[in-house]
Amino acid sequence: MTETTKTHVILLSCGSFNPITKGHIHMFEKAREYLHKTGRFIVIGGIISPVHDSYGKPGLVPSRHRLTMCQLAVQSSDWIRVDPWECYQDTWQTTCSVLEHHRDLMKRVTGCILSNVNSPSTTPVIGQPQNTTSPIYQNSNTANKPTAIKLWGKVSESLGKICCVRPHVERFTFVDENANLGTAMRYEEIELRILLLCGSDLLESFCIPGLWNDSDMEVIVGDFGIVVVPRDGADTERIMNHSSVLRKHKDNIIVVKDDLNHPMSIVSSTKSRLALQHGDGHVVDYLSQPVIDYILQSQLYINASG
Repeated sequence: MTETTKTHVILLSCGSFNPITKGHIHMFEKAREYLHKTGRFIVIGGIISPVHDSYGKPGLVPSRHRLTMCQLAVQSSDWIRVDPWECYQDTWQTTCSVLEHHRDLMKRVTGCILSNVNSPSTTPVIGQPQNTTSPIYQNSNTANKPTAIKLWGKVSESLGKICCVRPHVERFTFVDENANLGTAMRYEEIELRILLLCGSDLLESFCIPGLWNDSDMEVIVGDFGIVVVPRDGADTERIMNHSSVLRKHKDNIIVVKDDLNHPMSIVSSTKSRLALQHGDGHVVDYLSQPVIDYILQSQLYINASG
């Protein structure tokens, strides 16, 4: 498959990130590596979306701290970014609404409609404008066209031009909901999808009766799709067989099967908090040094209450 015929993917991970660990970053890296190995996908970007403060999880530190820690954790990455939209809403947002927000945002920024898992061949994709305005890139010399691999950088650059800064978290920006770049950006024809990236624990939560809204599950798994990086040797096949929605959309669930016994697969935020509370030196195995420094400076997770 050529670069333009492969499905281009943005990986989106939702969660508490309380705090963000080396395991979270490892999950992104392993997912990208595995998707590339299949020969069917090109991962062009990753998004970390921390949950809203009103989620109500015990010990959840304020989002201003979690956003900062996430930013510190990805500061050396050229493809993963932190998005504060979810934290800045008036209340907690469902995973489904976060996915839909980013889908609509990408559509607005690129001026095109993103494909979904159920209709990749019929849904207009990047490079197919929603109106009849001629694209900027009309030169028949394809060497002058922006390649798909440059898409993430171009989109990020454009977001920077139409964003606003919220108080107290100066380093974070997010997109104006009324922003519209019109026909300023056009790309060669590629198929672009946003996939939810998660661990097997989130996948298993789909099997808990009443925890997820059925219609949300249908959208998340049926329309978007999931990339699962198993933890602690979880039996993903057994998990999927316990949910009718997961069984129905099994083809939309990509399980990363490589390196299941990697040390990072057992790292968790819970273990990290406990290590911090007990002064356990193993915390350096769980968290990056900039994150540790910030936690100590801000006196986070020092006592059992978080």
